[in-house]
Amino acid sequence: MTERLIEKREGAVGWLIFNNPERRNAVSLDMWQAIPSALEDFEKDAAIRVVVLAGAGDKAFVSGADISQFEKQRSSEEAVKRYEEVGEAAQAKLAAFEKPMIAMIRGYCLGGGLNIANSCDLRIAAEDARFGIPAAKMGLGYRASSMQKLVDTVGAPFAREIMITARQFNAAEALRMGLVHHVVAVAELESFTKKFCDDIAANAPLTMRAAKRIIREVSRQDYDAAACDAWVKECFASEDYAEGRRAFMEKRKPQFRGR
Repeated sequence: MTERLIEKREGAVGWLIFNNPERRNAVSLDMWQAIPSALEDFEKDAAIRVVVLAGAGDKAFVSGADISQFEKQRSSEEAVKRYEEVGEAAQAKLAAFEKPMIAMIRGYCLGGGLNIANSCDLRIAAEDARFGIPAAKMGLGYRASSMQKLVDTVGAPFAREIMITARQFNAAEALRMGLVHHVVAVAELESFTKKFCDDIAANAPLTMRAAKRIIREVSRQDYDAAACDAWVKECFASEDYAEGRRAFMEKRKPQFRGR
């Protein structure tokens, strides 16, 4: 485990808190690595009936991957592969988690943070929440499994708008697109979420588990994973991706050349 990912228990509710507030809870490599074991702890604990994912502080749920690490940890083909394997393992565990899981979203929910939220069964957002996937502003590739979650959540038309514009959407827009289930006042976010958890915790665990399994099964859609992986690798091998990393670190607008 890492101090940047906090597990806590409140009765039947498990809380998994992304604790990197100085970077708006951007997910570092050690956080990605810690996610599977944290979720396994909650799965094995029969007293936990529902899990809430949240961000520390009041600025962000998760603002994406910690891009400040990319120059060292995603700058070579081997490093990108290793990072992707760790991230994919965390995403797979989130997707396969069998207890009800809720994203409680305050502030920024961007990039990898939105993908984490999309792995949850329910998403509850405060009115100050902001959503988006800025991949096109960085020149990086967006893995097929993450794109599938996005399409499953909002449909292909809205997925195209999110990916191609790379802009941020407010909570009202996110509700209209289906990115979130509920939008509440900032002051009511935690109490609303806890009431939701209490209601869920009172339900039959086996029925909820069966529902999650069946919904996941009937939603399966085959795609050419090898082709998708090749397109993503093309992005990471490009000059544009290197320029995107440098521009982010230098706090300037990137100059992409399409190569």
